[in-house]
Amino acid sequence: MDDSTFSTVTPAPGDSMLHDLPIEVTISVGRVRPSLRELLALGENAVLLLDRRLDDPVELYIGERLIARGILQEAEGPEPGLLAVRLTEVTALRPGPG
Repeated sequence: MDDSTFSTVTPAPGDSMLHDLPIEVTISVGRVRPSLRELLALGENAVLLLDRRLDDPVELYIGERLIARGILQEAEGPEPGLLAVRLTEVTALRPGPG
């Protein structure tokens, strides 16, 4: 992994305890906007066409805030088939002045 995409963040005084709090990150692979009629007609084995291609980057969010982009890949490890995301772009996680 290319470490040049990561920026170093220096913790503010007194917030070191916050660094251990778990944060949920949502990985978005694409979006679809069916009509209500189409949504209600969905059943088992239905296929939803997303607005992305297989080789397009995925987006990582904390809440509504985009924090990074990356590519899906199979995780290395003892359990085959687990997904992982290799980050290709990381936004600044700490708001700037102003």
